[in-house]
Amino acid sequence: MVYEYEGKTEKEAIELAANELGLERDQFDVEIIESQKTGFFKKGYVKIRVHTVDAAENVDPEFEGGMPKASRAIFADPLPQDDFEKKLIDFTASMIRKMGYDVTVEIMFREDHKLGIRLNSSKSSILIGRKGKNLDALQLLVNVYAGRLGREDIRVILDTENYRIRREESLVRLAYNTADKVRMSRKSVLLEPMNPFERRLIHTTLNDISDVETKSEGDGLYKQVRIIYKGLR
Repeated sequence: MVYEYEGKTEKEAIELAANELGLERDQFDVEIIESQKTGFFKKGYVKIRVHTVDAAENVDPEFEGGMPKASRAIFADPLPQDDFEKKLIDFTASMIRKMGYDVTVEIMFREDHKLGIRLNSSKSSILIGRKGKNLDALQLLVNVYAGRLGREDIRVILDTENYRIRREESLVRLAYNTADKVRMSRKSVLLEPMNPFERRLIHTTLNDISDVETKSEGDGLYKQVRIIYKGLR
C-alpha cells in the first residue's frame, strides 16, 4: 500500500508515518516527493510517500518478486474485459508512444487484486532500462493512474520480453551464490540496490538457510540487502 505524509522535516514525517501505521522504520520504504526549505516568509516542510512492505515470511508464495512464479503458467485473454482494463491499456500505450517508442499493449494475467500487462516493442531494452528501473518507473505511473480510476485495490505489473521472470531467476541464483561466498569468507556481503519486491525475493530465498541471515539497509525505495554469516555474532 502507498500513503503520503507531511512534516516540518523528513524525520518528523517518517515518525508520523510510523506512528499512524503502527510499523517499525524498517517495515516501509520512504520516497520524498516534495521538499520546501524554511525561508523568511514561509515555513519549511517535507512531503513523503510511504510504500509498506510485508515481512518476508508473509510473502504470497505464488507472487514473489512482483510476478507469478515461472513454474505456474497463467493465461489470460489479452483483450481488455472491462472499461477499467481498456483505459489502463490505452493510458500505457499512449504514455510510451509519447516517449517516442512503438508499443502494443495487452493483458498478460489476471489474479485477485493483481493485473499483468505485457508490453510488445522493438525498444524493449530501453523500456526495461538498467536493472529494470525504467520498467519500474513506468509501472509506478500506471499504478498511480489505476488509483485515479478508483482501483487502488489492484496492483498492476508491467513486463516485456519476460524480464520479470528472468530477473527473478537471476536474483535467486545471486542469493544462493552470495550465501555460499559468505559461508566461505565468514564476511557479510552487501548486494546492489533493489526495489522492495526484489529485496523480498532475496529475503525469502535465504530465509530457510540456518547459518546466514539477511537485512535491508539504506533509505528510499531502492535499498540494499546485506547477507550475513551468523557465526560472526
